[in-house]
Amino acid sequence: MKNFKVRWVEDGRERASVVAYDESSAKRRADELEPQEGVSNVRVVPVAPGA
Repeated sequence: MKNFKVRWVEDGRERASVVAYDESSAKRRADELEPQEGVSNVRVVPVAPGA
C-alpha cells in the first residue's frame, strides 16, 4: 500500500499530518482543510512506509 501525508500552510507556518493515509483518505482530509480560514497550499504527498 502506498502512504500519503497532507501538507499545508496555516497562518504562514508549514504543517504536515501526523498520520499517514491511503490516497483517498488523504485527498478527503485535504478537501476538509482547504476551506478553512488561514489555510493555503494544501497538497497530498507520497511518503515512505513508516514515515
